[in-house]
Amino acid sequence: MTTNTEQQDAAVADRKLLAQSAYSDGRHLAARQSIYRWQQPRYDLPGMVAEELAGTHGTVVDIGCGNGKFVSRLRKDRPDLRVVGMDVSEGILADVENPVLVADAQTLPLVDGAADAVLALHMLYHVGDVPATVQELARVLQPGGVVIASTNSATDKREMDQLWKRAAGDVLGIPEGPTRVSLSARFSLEAAPDLLGTAFSDIRVRKLPGIIEVTDPAPVVAHLASYEAWAEQCGVPFGETVTRARELVADAISSAGSFRVNCLGGILICRR
Repeated sequence: MTTNTEQQDAAVADRKLLAQSAYSDGRHLAARQSIYRWQQPRYDLPGMVAEELAGTHGTVVDIGCGNGKFVSRLRKDRPDLRVVGMDVSEGILADVENPVLVADAQTLPLVDGAADAVLALHMLYHVGDVPATVQELARVLQPGGVVIASTNSATDKREMDQLWKRAAGDVLGIPEGPTRVSLSARFSLEAAPDLLGTAFSDIRVRKLPGIIEVTDPAPVVAHLASYEAWAEQCGVPFGETVTRARELVADAISSAGSFRVNCLGGILICRR
């Protein structure tokens, strides 16, 4: 399990770093998303979100929409909805079809009750004040509306964490190196119900377990490399550690036939 330091947690929520480096464009996000092509079972997350919005009409706001994966799917499957994408990074919104807004989730540019549904998908761990942001989601939601959030478990991808520590240790010449940055540590699947429960009394959790199995190091390496924005917080030469991780994964594949990673994520459907 990854345990973030205070420095790592602060960097995960650093607005300047998020907008100008981590999500200045869609490259790193796409790399993290792409590893799920090798997961079994496969989950159609945009389809699941659309399913949860079956009874929703009006305006849906996707906060922290990133490269617009969910925005695009909803606009295709539910043309009756008015879907608005928002993100703190102007750069990552460049390829997302309007309407989009550059906005901070902690101070949404929306009047009270403006949205019939709010999406906060794999992004609440990036806000500086999670409890205050949860209240902000509730503020902009219509009575009877729904908030759909998602995140990963604190136990998600433990094999990747172990791989990173071993690679970092090899680079530093010590038995075990420092932990890698965990994005979901500040808003894990285990902690999310209590954090969301401060504003929502009806919370349903859909857990999504799976196993990623690869026979080529490339997807794992791309995933690790996508954390480049937080390289300074890793406490180890970042590029060298990624290179060593590639070698370790290649060795594992050579000896065992594949490299396996256990995953656990989930979505939370919240009503007031």
